[in-house]
Amino acid sequence: MKESLLDILCCPVDKADLELDVEDRTDEEILEGSLTCTECDEVYPIEDGIPNLLPPDMRDEAAA
Repeated sequence: MKESLLDILCCPVDKADLELDVEDRTDEEILEGSLTCTECDEVYPIEDGIPNLLPPDMRDEAAA
């Protein structure tokens, strides 16, 4: 995920801003980390450079 995407991403639940927490990155992309909503504190993982912005209930169903 490119860090510049933060300008257009928002929480799918309440449309609030997201805060980035980076665990692993290259010069150009964030490979691992998370996005946290500034309003509802929901955490969305970034895995293999892909942010999972499914709402929490849909994420649980997709994992099953």
